[in-house]
Amino acid sequence: MSRINYDLMSDVELKQYFLKHRGDRAAFQAYLDRINQRPRRIVASPNDPDFDEKVQAAIRQKLEASSKKQQEAD
Repeated sequence: MSRINYDLMSDVELKQYFLKHRGDRAAFQAYLDRINQRPRRIVASPNDPDFDEKVQAAIRQKLEASSKKQQEAD
């Protein structure tokens, strides 16, 4: 049996693969490693007086970016 090269898969392909092959711990670990290597963006700290507004603005930005990508794909 040949070894699967997870590095050649896109994030979406790798996620779909490990969801279909839930017993493949190496695939799951490869996905977690890939996700954990990404830089994390801190939107607001819990003590920030503008916490709600900042979180809502970040969500709106994500939704707008996602919508724009979808429109470009269509």
